[in-house]
Parts: sequence; C-alpha cells; structure tokens
Amino acid sequence: MKKVHLSRHASMRALMRGATEKEVLETIERGIAEPAKRGKWQSRCHFPGEYACADGKSYIGKTVEVIFAEEPDALVVVTVKVYYEQGGAR
Repeated sequence: MKKVHLSRHASMRALMRGATEKEVLETIERGIAEPAKRGKWQSRCHFPGEYACADGKSYIGKTVEVIFAEEPDALVVVTVKVYYEQGGAR
C-alpha cells in the first residue's frame, strides 16, 4: 500500500470530529474505496464501541469516512467525516 499523508485540513477535521489517525489509516486499509467527487476516492469503516461526545451523549458506534486523492507516490487524505450511531444515550 502507498504511503498515506493527512493534509492539515484532514488532521484538523479528524480531531474535531472524533477520529484518530489510526482509525483514518484503518479506514483506508479495510474500507472499500469508491469513486467520490472531483476524481477523489472515499472509504468508510465502522468502529463499534461506546463513545462519549462533547454533547454529553454516549454512542454505540461510529463510522469514519475518509476522502482521499491518489497521487503517484502517496494517498493524500483531504477530509475526514465521522457519523455516530445512536442508541446508548444517557
């Protein structure tokens, strides 16, 4: 697999939205890459477990979505989205 580079924007979005760099890398490795807009690719991966968020709620899982561009020598992550699965609210 090619080297993976997170853009500054992607690093900030991952942190802000609750995804770790390890989860981002795992999403690219385990997820199925599908075409996205403007020649980019997207990959999704579900992470089960309990997650507490700043909104005071608890969630039973999350899905990390990574948008990346394929360059000759690396995959460049341009943004990271996180979708939390409800069901464990306290």
